Amino acid sequence: MIEFNGRIAVFGGRDITESIYNDTVEVGKRMASENWLVFCGGGEGVMEAIAKGVSMNDGVCIGILKDKDFKSGNDFLSIPISTGLDITRNALISYNCDVGVAISGAYGTLSEIAYTLAQDKPLIAYKSWDIKNSIQVDSISALISEIKNCLNQ
Repeated sequence: MIEFNGRIAVFGGRDITESIYNDTVEVGKRMASENWLVFCGGGEGVMEAIAKGVSMNDGVCIGILKDKDFKSGNDFLSIPISTGLDITRNALISYNCDVGVAISGAYGTLSEIAYTLAQDKPLIAYKSWDIKNSIQVDSISALISEIKNCLNQ
């Protein structure tokens, strides 16, 4: 069995700026370097960017897809998992992590944040919703440091 140093779920929007996309690719690269197993929704935007970054450093990114067809996931996923559950699949992404990370995002991201916090799991937000009990960070380095802190607790 492959061993990972942590299981991280990344939540975020489909419609994002180029800056958020590029930042998220860098986050993915760093997550792969830490040997973290990454989960996301498998679609476009933040989901594509995180999978791209993870793949660039030979990491593993699992996409929990809202569609019934596993081919609907982005091209950078290591493992696409089809569900046919539409946005209900957001709970599955959150349930599979040690730490949740929100990057940008709209209401779908907000639901993933809520699922994560409802399970008393750490939630780190980067340029995303400012919700009670979430950890707000303003740089990629701070994001990675906070994940490490949360995994060591």
